[in-house]
Amino acid sequence: MPVKVQGELPAKEILERENIFVMDESRAVHQDIRPLQIAILNLMPLKEETELQLLRSLSNTPLQVDVTFLHVCSHESRNTSTSHLNKFYETWEDVKHRRFDGLIITGAPVEHLEFEEVDYWDELVQIMDWSKTNVTSTIHLCWGAQAGLYHHFGLKKRMLPEKMFGLFWHKVANRKIPLVRGFDDQFLAPHSRHTEVAAEEIHACEELMVLAESEAAGVFLCMTKDGRQIFVMGHPEYDRVTLDGEYKRDKGKGLPIALPVEYYPQDNPEEKPLLMWRAHANTLYTNWLNYYVYQVTPYNLMGTPSF
Repeated sequence: MPVKVQGELPAKEILERENIFVMDESRAVHQDIRPLQIAILNLMPLKEETELQLLRSLSNTPLQVDVTFLHVCSHESRNTSTSHLNKFYETWEDVKHRRFDGLIITGAPVEHLEFEEVDYWDELVQIMDWSKTNVTSTIHLCWGAQAGLYHHFGLKKRMLPEKMFGLFWHKVANRKIPLVRGFDDQFLAPHSRHTEVAAEEIHACEELMVLAESEAAGVFLCMTKDGRQIFVMGHPEYDRVTLDGEYKRDKGKGLPIALPVEYYPQDNPEEKPLLMWRAHANTLYTNWLNYYVYQVTPYNLMGTPSF
């Protein structure tokens, strides 16, 4: 799929080196097609790394996707330059009059805080409420999923006794649902979090259906029955070395951190990690774009589509 981004976005050159088809504005305007309008609310501190990971995941269908990166204006980023944000990002205030085919809300390293203590919580609540009328389907990732489950359904997160960190096996619960079409019966996916939403509370919520779950890591994937809200508890977008970087960063700081589960060959952190989750990650995003965005979104993006 040609992903349309600004021509000078640093991730564009990297994606092209990986033989991923990326289109800039000049080429896109010559195609007689309405691209899918996808917004990405990037709450991660290393925004350029997350941009690259998500663009990779959105690049595997024949659909044209026009990506708009968003950042919150109620928080000052310390890890991404102001010039990068000013050049490649917009705020929700800039786009709240628009409608989007899809929205991705990323995770954020603020698990130690109660939701209401996060400095941009009020703004995030406004965005999540806006998404119900201005976005066809929204994916919430990791902390973003916990935030969405709390705001929309009142499900609280809880601290884990130790960090859920590494690759975990998950079982598909209902393969008739299009979001997991093409998944194997069991698949690996990365997790990196200190909190969780209790599996029994998610199962007890009548508005939600669980699509994939792990005995060790709990619910990985659930969604509302109409497909408008999708919650992914892990990080399927992570690249090969993301967990490696997190492990060695924390180890270098002297923080208590165990080896990521089933990640390094022979549990040797000097070995190159095997990439064993990319196919299912790509299938997840491809299914979302096709079945929950493209197949149901109105051509002129006016009004909320019926599912």
